[in-house]
Amino acid sequence: MPHVNAKVSAVAATGMSAVPAAAAPPSPRRWEGVDPALERMVLRACLDQAPERRRVREAFKDVQLSIDHCLFKAQYSDIGTKESYERNSRGVEIFSKCWFPENHRMKAIVCLCHGYGDTCTFFLDGIARKIASAGYGVFALDYPGFGLSEGLHGYIPSFDTLVDDVAEHFAKIKGNPEYRDLPSFLFGQSMGGAVALKIHFKQPKDWNGAILVAPMCKISDDVVPAWPVQQVLIFMAKLLPKEKLVPQKDLAELAFREKEKQEQCSYNVIAYKDKPRLRTALEMLRTTQEIESRLQEVSLPIIILHGEADLVTDPGVSKDLYEKAKTSDKTLRLYKDAYHAILEGEPDEGIFKVLDDIISWLDQHAAKETPSS
Repeated sequence: MPHVNAKVSAVAATGMSAVPAAAAPPSPRRWEGVDPALERMVLRACLDQAPERRRVREAFKDVQLSIDHCLFKAQYSDIGTKESYERNSRGVEIFSKCWFPENHRMKAIVCLCHGYGDTCTFFLDGIARKIASAGYGVFALDYPGFGLSEGLHGYIPSFDTLVDDVAEHFAKIKGNPEYRDLPSFLFGQSMGGAVALKIHFKQPKDWNGAILVAPMCKISDDVVPAWPVQQVLIFMAKLLPKEKLVPQKDLAELAFREKEKQEQCSYNVIAYKDKPRLRTALEMLRTTQEIESRLQEVSLPIIILHGEADLVTDPGVSKDLYEKAKTSDKTLRLYKDAYHAILEGEPDEGIFKVLDDIISWLDQHAAKETPSS
């Protein structure tokens, strides 16, 4: 509650005139160089539903592309992109985007699953462009309730339903005659790693491999609420599933090692950054518990990439995944001193080292699966 000066209160109580207060200094600008009217529009927008998120993104996308981040500064020639909206079998309008090499044949398709709160239109766009520049078709969607897809912002009523929606979208891509004969790989980052693994459990024979970047096989103990708080939240989630009541530390601060890149997260204006909704938090917790108990079922070729200093998802469980997965084709890359966002928040050379490791692994595995002409 704001402090009220006792003298001012007494003046008001007696009806006496008070000396006019000095005008408050202007609030600091959120984004230097951005038109003030645009800034006000973005900051005042209610992003609960997709139409407003789409309006904000359309107004702000040129600003996003101008930020001084290595993923946006990198220039790649002959990369085509396509954005689209399509209603899925549940009637939810889904936003999707693809990136593809324009002047030579695709080596394989990479189906990308984004992290919690994210969208495929910001940092993920730069990651996808880099992979496409190496000869791959990259396909992504915003999950229902995230980014530009329909649904209450940040709300996951059922993680299994979310996985079904993603699997349905990727099945349409893989069924396209243009791509049907190409190798296909899952790519999951953070919560997207859990989505990718759940798709693999549903379709154990359908994919040629998976790239798991800081996968959410277990949420770090530094982020998960204490056990007594969990029990209260589980109870409350039954009554108030959409409420934003889950305590949470600043994930950008925990995830991004470089301060400047951490601050650039603010330009991802349609990302979900509020406290997790009760049902969403419960679904994520249950999903990680399930995945942690099923690590031995992972049977496809995998590469796991994780920062050793990650305080958001537990790198120890990535080590367990590597050891327990029954596939013999498995690779683990641990990056010393790196935080959670190894593709966005590290020094530039660290980001491109991880991307080069991913592309090298893809090249090896796509070559194995592609028939020689």
